Amino acid sequence: MPEHSCDVAIIGAGTAGIAAYRAATEAGAHAVLIERGPGGTTCARVGCMPSKLLIAAADAAHAARHADLFGVRVDSVRVDGAAVMRRVREERDRFVGAVFESLGHIPAARRIGGEARFLDARTLAVGEHRVAFRSAVIATGSSPAVPKPLRGLGDRLLTTDTIFEIDDLPDTLAVLGGGAVGIELAQAMGRLGVAVTLIDSGKAIAGLTHPDLVHAAAEIFAEDMTLLRETEIEGAESVDGGVRLTWRTADGTTGAGRFAKVLAAAGRPPNLSGLDLGAAGLDLDEDGLPRFDPRSFVCEGAPLVIAGDANAARPILHEASRQGTIAGRNAAALARGGSLTAPEPWTPLAMVFTHPQTARVGAAYDRKATDRLIGDSDFCDQGRARIDGMNQGGVRLWADHAGRLLGGEMIGPAAEHLAHILADAITVGARVQDLLDRPVYHPTVEEGFRSAVSALGDAMADL
Repeated sequence: MPEHSCDVAIIGAGTAGIAAYRAATEAGAHAVLIERGPGGTTCARVGCMPSKLLIAAADAAHAARHADLFGVRVDSVRVDGAAVMRRVREERDRFVGAVFESLGHIPAARRIGGEARFLDARTLAVGEHRVAFRSAVIATGSSPAVPKPLRGLGDRLLTTDTIFEIDDLPDTLAVLGGGAVGIELAQAMGRLGVAVTLIDSGKAIAGLTHPDLVHAAAEIFAEDMTLLRETEIEGAESVDGGVRLTWRTADGTTGAGRFAKVLAAAGRPPNLSGLDLGAAGLDLDEDGLPRFDPRSFVCEGAPLVIAGDANAARPILHEASRQGTIAGRNAAALARGGSLTAPEPWTPLAMVFTHPQTARVGAAYDRKATDRLIGDSDFCDQGRARIDGMNQGGVRLWADHAGRLLGGEMIGPAAEHLAHILADAITVGARVQDLLDRPVYHPTVEEGFRSAVSALGDAMADL
């Protein structure tokens, strides 16, 4: 069995793992990068990039169908599903290629291919290789969850790892899961002409939890799909030409439907099952996740650090990159001696690239909180939103009684940009008056955001 020794062993060559390798190396550690394949990062290969390519095609079809609003006549719109999926894969492969190109700068002697498994707290088995380390970074990413009723459907079941490989668009599609990925793909498919039914067991949708915005989102998304919320799948069976699903709603009503394909988009749990974390001496919680410090990402019980989707804390690319950097530095410190890095977490920032977009920033909505003020505004009659024919949704912001901004949610045009304004304000500890004292150009959708800030100011004046 070939043997290797290093300061830091990094398991996983995704966003977090690559960042960890660079950080550990820059800190002077001898690091090796272990990857079981196929590699290319979740974002580039099966996540944010291919999904946005599909969304871009859907937006083009939707814009063409609704051009009449502006006096522009488009006689007909024909979606070439095979061409849509071909472009998705071609551009996706370019993004993945760029990731592999960056890995090419890592010396071959510092890369090991294969499935890693802990033998003890200082040793890994990787295929036929044995790797001795002083510390290690677990950055193994995540994989799609497949609910039990859907197992055994064969190629009629799609996951977020396989949907971009289909040659053409299905006629009908059931999507299980109304979170970020599920609602994005459901709406895109619907706008590309697929008859979509989205089924979700919860009340939230597209990451939104404020009741006003959840209600607005449900009405908006129902334009492009059949939306079944608070609904549990009870059974699934292969039938001629597709899949038959049965379900039950919160009030006990049962239903059934036939679909050409079913997409499981109900989350991505961490890839930890094959690592044998118990052999490493880690303290595991009831879900099998190692207990770790949420700032340094150092695990309890062994010289190991966990980052990115593997720790299930904030499974978002910018967080994975930052966590990987912190993990790499701390792994180097554990291996070679030095102080651990434990910075304050970033302001939570999550968004969904539906049409319109949604975003959630900072502290979560709490309907029972009595120490908060809420400011609201709607885009339905907002000037720039009406000009662009995107006048849907609204903004809800919350602040403490002293006017310090705490968080917010929104659904509407340019939410991806408005969310960054809010995240920056929360990060620097800005207060309501700080934002009101800054210029907002006319006519922009930022005026709609400012209206919610103004409503917070009014609520403060009424105290």
